[in-house]
Amino acid sequence: MDDIDKKILKNLQKNARMTISDLSSEISLSMPAISERLKKLEASGVIKQYTVILDPTMLNKHLMALMFVRFENPSHSDSFAHFVKSENEIKECFYITGDFDYSLKIVTENTHTLELLLTRIKNQPGIVKTQTIVILSAITDNPSVIPD
Repeated sequence: MDDIDKKILKNLQKNARMTISDLSSEISLSMPAISERLKKLEASGVIKQYTVILDPTMLNKHLMALMFVRFENPSHSDSFAHFVKSENEIKECFYITGDFDYSLKIVTENTHTLELLLTRIKNQPGIVKTQTIVILSAITDNPSVIPD
């Protein structure tokens, strides 16, 4: 991946709907060259998908929380992964190191819906400890992984 590929990716992260024409103008490269690079980035798996980032508050999702979960042993991982995938309010789940086994990012309507979800999570077999932190505001929200 060269500097031109990085410029293409940075532009697409700002606006995934950017046209090849717009990319061509922004990067000063011909449209066929941009198109070919995009095809290579997609074929190689660097670009997994084009997506939309929604504003949760516009969808009546006013509360965000992080939850950390510890299990008594790893034998419950498969059933927990299946459970997490079935819960729409769990937006991200990471298997982590440290005092806990998993970190969950939760986006829900309010404290009542959070309480209901936490109860469902805590009822999963093998959980021995949880910690939940409510997010008051986001300082950064930039998922970019493109190096400068």
